[in-house]
Amino acid sequence: MEKEVLVWPFGKKNPRPPYKGDEDESRPCWKKKSIFFELEYWKFLPVRHCLDVMHIEKNVCDSLLGTLLNVPGKTKDGIKARLDLVEMGIRTELAPNLDGPKKTRLPLASWNLTLDEKKSVCGCFYCMKVPQNYSSNVHNLVSMDDLRLNGMKSHDCHVLMQQLLPVALRAVLDKPVRVAVIRLCLFFTEICSKSFEVSKLPKIQSDIVETLCLLEKYFPPSFFDIMVHLTIHLVREIELCGPVFYRWMFPFERYMKVCKGYVRNRARPEGCIAKNYIAEEAVEFLAERLLSDKTIGIPKQRSKDCRRTSGAKISSIYGGEFKQAHLCVLQNTEVDEDAGVSCIYYGCC
Repeated sequence: MEKEVLVWPFGKKNPRPPYKGDEDESRPCWKKKSIFFELEYWKFLPVRHCLDVMHIEKNVCDSLLGTLLNVPGKTKDGIKARLDLVEMGIRTELAPNLDGPKKTRLPLASWNLTLDEKKSVCGCFYCMKVPQNYSSNVHNLVSMDDLRLNGMKSHDCHVLMQQLLPVALRAVLDKPVRVAVIRLCLFFTEICSKSFEVSKLPKIQSDIVETLCLLEKYFPPSFFDIMVHLTIHLVREIELCGPVFYRWMFPFERYMKVCKGYVRNRARPEGCIAKNYIAEEAVEFLAERLLSDKTIGIPKQRSKDCRRTSGAKISSIYGGEFKQAHLCVLQNTEVDEDAGVSCIYYGCC
């Protein structure tokens, strides 16, 4: 028999009983039981709720960058976090000095960056250049005056966490702390792959457990909120439900951007979205069913003439230039005798 969970009424008129400490057993840890458990089959489901990797990755990235760069309002470090360490009796050298000046109240910890290291990290992000349509312009996200990153969207955190952050941290922090953070970044890179080998999933699960244990050695306990904890369950969900790109929220977020573009009257956004959606569906239906000739798009039958377009120049290689190019190809070609395959390595000739 499952133990029933007490349901406390919500609202200010019916508050919960006061908290009397850890020894109070009358006050339950959980105040509500989900209504879905009234379904007979609900408790037998192996996956009751799909975890959204996009939001987990974004929240972990915000917490990590906010703690490393000590961003006010986003950092997990503070006087209360240091007092928690004192109460737990661990890392006593990081105890806050409440009577001292404001700048020296919190001793420098392993997760703190110095001023020069902050400038190095932000300068690295500021100078990064990525291919077109790879991500948003990272240059616009960095504030060199405040030494922080502003206005990051979900995809920005996705790219930063998996590709750019390990590069920016390669010359800062102590080596054990840096290795732990990079291992967390590599974990998100692995679980966001489009294909998996089932035999490697237990290794990925053991790696993330070990990574979180390493992070617990160097980061404050307040850093480990529910979002950091949910990374433990992502590998099990991949094993049961398949790759994460079938379930994450990126396609829906992109479509929300399309729906927001339908809004013309901000006083009635729902009506604008519904009206424009119906109009777009009607136009697409008529275009597919009634119109025989396509007026837009690339034509199916292209011209078979091989004539050059206006402004194009055709250059031919003969004589010594042709022999030099041929020699360059031969010098950069290796033949695998077992497989009988030739591989061309492009380099300076």
